[in-house]
Amino acid sequence: MDTCYRHPGRETGISCTRCDRPICPTCMISASVGYQCPECVRGAPAAVPRNIAGGALTAGDPHLVTKILMGINIAVFLAVLANPALALDLGLLGRYAEYFGGPVEGVSSGQYYRLLTSVFLHQEWWHIASNMLGLWVIGGPLEAALGRARYLTVYLLSGLAGSALVYLLTAPNQATLGASGAIFGLFGATAVLMRRLKYDMRPVGVMLALMLAMTFIPEGVSWQAHIGGLVAGAVMGAGMVGPAAVAPSPEARRKRAAAQWSACVLVLCASLALILLRTAELTP
Repeated sequence: MDTCYRHPGRETGISCTRCDRPICPTCMISASVGYQCPECVRGAPAAVPRNIAGGALTAGDPHLVTKILMGINIAVFLAVLANPALALDLGLLGRYAEYFGGPVEGVSSGQYYRLLTSVFLHQEWWHIASNMLGLWVIGGPLEAALGRARYLTVYLLSGLAGSALVYLLTAPNQATLGASGAIFGLFGATAVLMRRLKYDMRPVGVMLALMLAMTFIPEGVSWQAHIGGLVAGAVMGAGMVGPAAVAPSPEARRKRAAAQWSACVLVLCASLALILLRTAELTP
């Protein structure tokens, strides 16, 4: 637990939004975004305002990326309704031939784009409704906490990790689609963030238990995408908001940024390793 820079004996989980130094309740002065320390309020030199992940706060809609992702998902859903063949063209398939001797489709034939395009595909109203509700409820606050670039990275890499595990463990001719892997990734990162801020974890535990029950009990649900996305999101979340999240010095901030992107690279490399392994298995 960090201690207040003005009162070293007082533990705190809050930092000044301008200089990023840890402050206790006595030193917290309400600002338009978060809290500031007395020196920053008096006009002492300070760094730009930052969120808990260390990213500079940007003006404008704090949920902009979430809204754009929802718009993309809905637009693709409507496109699939108008042209159902898109689901087969963009869905996650390992190796598939529509008829004997026909052209081979799937990731193993070089169509690696399917690993990400499938993340934006839905065929049922209940499917997209549940995923978009989860994206709005979980994604909006997480975007405000991490910042746009980090948040989008968590979303896309969680979706990729979920697709990689699906590709590895499912039958090559079994089509899979949906944003569930990415949504579970956001949930994993949110759980880590709430633990970092020392919030009550019981609601998160209950929600996680319900989501996992919905993953394994019904038939036809891609548990591989859910588990892959959840683990990836938790790993990146730990890197994003780890113990160094209130480090005050520029050098510490650089180390924090390196740790954050190292977690993302780790998830990316693990996903690519699974993809290459499965491709080697399916390629004659």
